Amino acid sequence: MGLRDRTPPSVEEYLADRERFKNWGRWGDDDERGTLNLIPEAVRRHAATLVRDGRAVSCSYPVATRPGPRNPMPAQHFVSFGPANSADYIGLSFHGVVNTHIDALCHNYTGPGGEMYNGRPSSLVTSAGAAANSVDRMSQGIVTRGVLYDIPRLRGSDHVSLDSPIHGWDLEDAARAQGVEPRPGDAVLIRGGMERFLEANPEHNRMGAPMPGVHASCLEFLHEHDASLLGWDMLDASDQGYPGTIPTPSGTLASWPVHFVALPYMGMPLLDNAYLEPLAGACSEASRYEFLFLTAPLIVPGGTGSPVNPIAVL
Repeated sequence: MGLRDRTPPSVEEYLADRERFKNWGRWGDDDERGTLNLIPEAVRRHAATLVRDGRAVSCSYPVATRPGPRNPMPAQHFVSFGPANSADYIGLSFHGVVNTHIDALCHNYTGPGGEMYNGRPSSLVTSAGAAANSVDRMSQGIVTRGVLYDIPRLRGSDHVSLDSPIHGWDLEDAARAQGVEPRPGDAVLIRGGMERFLEANPEHNRMGAPMPGVHASCLEFLHEHDASLLGWDMLDASDQGYPGTIPTPSGTLASWPVHFVALPYMGMPLLDNAYLEPLAGACSEASRYEFLFLTAPLIVPGGTGSPVNPIAVL
């Protein structure tokens, strides 16, 4: 299986990939930054040279304050105001499939009761926060080269489909088609066309509905090219048949096959629910798909992640 023969991993191969792509100890036993170590100063300097037009594009959705089938815990936003000023209160449960956020390396474990990235026990995460691998380890922000892999554009479609998720070889094909060579330290942004998929398939606009998205075969591409971060609009493709990791009320284990290798084994932060439609338009207009990418998570000591507003500058 793999990129060379364009075949997705079997269940046995997927389980073996956890060790194959594991980065524990790669940057030392005390490391809590994972693949962000792949962004040295030289990578940042190169990323800065990619700014030609000075056009800045947000990759974030607005904070979702309205309840909906995919947003059972809407954000709270209250405004107090008076004759001379106003102020806000925002309460936000950002993990999920609506709000744009970054997952810290303490967010997912190797399995129920398992370890976090770099072999740290999940018992270090309590209601007081995570004592390791938390989002404040990203306090200097993430600044690197970003590359948009626009898979609907590659396929000549509006969105990817349930019967054809995004595979690792699709990323290789998109890179060639877009004239981009993957580089170590890249922020890999994968567009599947989430908004257009839901418009065309409203019956899937609910929690637990089968979704297209990024297949576990993409993990090999990310590992082989030393990506520093994965950002995506569709998240993991569901119903891939790989073993689950999240206990559900029914007693089964839900499967998020990319999440549960990228975070605990590879140490790769995930930019979930990125809004990539404006960026896809900007890249198409500029005829280039690499850019300066930056995002700055909130400094939340012990936090499992943070809402973010990622910016691409072309």
